[in-house]
Amino acid sequence: MMVENERMGNKIRKLRISKGINLTDFAKKIDKTPSYLSQIERGMASPSIMALREISKALNVPIFYFLINDKEQSAIVRKNERRVLQFPKSHLTYELLSPDVSHQIEVIRTRIEVGASTCSKPLSHEGEECTLVIEGKMKIQVGDEFFILEEGDSIYYIASIPHKITSIGDKDLVIISAITPSNF
Repeated sequence: MMVENERMGNKIRKLRISKGINLTDFAKKIDKTPSYLSQIERGMASPSIMALREISKALNVPIFYFLINDKEQSAIVRKNERRVLQFPKSHLTYELLSPDVSHQIEVIRTRIEVGASTCSKPLSHEGEECTLVIEGKMKIQVGDEFFILEEGDSIYYIASIPHKITSIGDKDLVIISAITPSNF
């Protein structure tokens, strides 16, 4: 995990510097301390999913950008070679099913433990999203509306409307989401 943290931290630092943002200003922008960000950039700390979302949003890249190798990507993504995003104490696991985040569409597989949600309050991002329930039962809030979906059901929504997904069944929720443009 330390090598992954270092690689992720290097990508964050290089991108931040390429955009001409100093560490102190960047920390203020995402409501974190400069020392915390410095530890992340040096691979000494791993950001939470929410912190990585804030970092990616502030740097205007998809969250999976930090997990992709810079080498050429194949059109095929083998199950054992998927980019996985999971953090300690998190009840979520994200897997990138599309080869990278440089194309118009991003496909992710998400596992959410029973009773857990994708975020504490509904979040929005640019684009459109279509989500298919593979296993479990899902409650999704899109704006002020709530929907219950079961295995085999799908929902399409404009992602700029704040949304939140919660696993409400008696087993973990597994969903596949197609997001365009790539910006998760």
